[in-house]
Amino acid sequence: MLKKILISMALFLAGSTVSALASGYRIPEQSLNGTALSSAYLANANQADAAFYNPANMSWLDQGTLFEAGFTYIHLPAITYDDFRTSAYNGESKSENFFIPNLYVVSPDMHNFRFGFAVVFPAGLSKRWEEPFPRTFAEEFSMTVVETNPSVSYKISDMISVAGGVRFVYSEATVKSNGTVIAAAPSAASPYPEYVTMSRDMDGDTFEYGYNLALTVKPVDNLSIAMTYRSEVDLDMEGDGRLYASQSFPGGMIPAGFYGGPGSVSVPLPAVFAAGIAYTHGRSTVEFEYDRTFWSDYETLDFSYPRNLGHPVLTSAYDNPIAKDWDDVDAFRLGYTLQWDDNLTLMAGIGIDGNPVPDASLSFDLPDSDAWFLSFGFRYNLNEKFNFGAAYLYANKEDRTVQNSTLDGEFSGASSHLFAVSAAYVF
Repeated sequence: MLKKILISMALFLAGSTVSALASGYRIPEQSLNGTALSSAYLANANQADAAFYNPANMSWLDQGTLFEAGFTYIHLPAITYDDFRTSAYNGESKSENFFIPNLYVVSPDMHNFRFGFAVVFPAGLSKRWEEPFPRTFAEEFSMTVVETNPSVSYKISDMISVAGGVRFVYSEATVKSNGTVIAAAPSAASPYPEYVTMSRDMDGDTFEYGYNLALTVKPVDNLSIAMTYRSEVDLDMEGDGRLYASQSFPGGMIPAGFYGGPGSVSVPLPAVFAAGIAYTHGRSTVEFEYDRTFWSDYETLDFSYPRNLGHPVLTSAYDNPIAKDWDDVDAFRLGYTLQWDDNLTLMAGIGIDGNPVPDASLSFDLPDSDAWFLSFGFRYNLNEKFNFGAAYLYANKEDRTVQNSTLDGEFSGASSHLFAVSAAYVF
């Protein structure tokens, strides 16, 4: 039943694949408070969304059943690639717009136990290029990841709470490319290079499992220290592919090739360790958070098929493993919360995040770079049971110059705009 729910949500949101807003294709911003505070929201997670950000904090939430639902609108401007060799290789990605929902529920206290449930989109990717050179490598690279995360917390004492949960993850992806490449260099048999036009259209999905752990310690009333760990989940996607290579030209030395049938690929949803400390003085709370995303497990991108493709160009382009060799990445976030009065809460955040992609494996599927971001938002209590709010986050990706076996140029203009709204109710 759970798998059917996840698949239904992913189909409903077909096209809602999002390009990562943090390092790689991870998306930390999963709620109103998380967006408003630039995800510096761990030790002071104090709404129903603690079920995802830090389930150990469920022990200290308001009594009753907490419910929160919302969505985030994401706008990704186009990225420009300017090649240093020839303007014929230049390109501009399509701009993207998405609506991403979220849902959180936390149970009442049951003898120091509380149960939580979260539905989030913790990762995603979408890059589309139309110009001939970029399209050869990434006409479309898209991935949707939806997670349901049931969790339970236990309040050991007034100072300590622990929690754990299960990650149920459904993912679907589409990979398309289409272009012309040199298939054979000039030789004695042919004084001119041989060209081949080739294309790829693949899609697949998977349902996987993982876990998460959390700990919160409150040594004094106004100080909170927290740690969480989310396990890696390998997304072993299986589906179908259609691969084509034309007869080479102008000499016709290489025959045409075609494959249509099953295909598979595995990419990691990486493990994440986070630690935060929050201090409250009067109506103000300041939180600092550090997190490390273990992208180093992403070593290769290897598409597999049940048989040999039987064609030298198709095998070289679409079957041989592609080295990724990504690096672990650190992020630093600072959030500020002001309880303006009994009804209005104001929030703001800033942060910096590295990127995991080395120059050697950077390409058009994910032209990532280091980022800085800032955010702000509010939450308003309409009465004791109902509150709502909104938040905005801007993330700026640095321009990046790269030279490798494919690229010799600069990516520029990468950024993202997030607008989150949410409503919460206590039963």
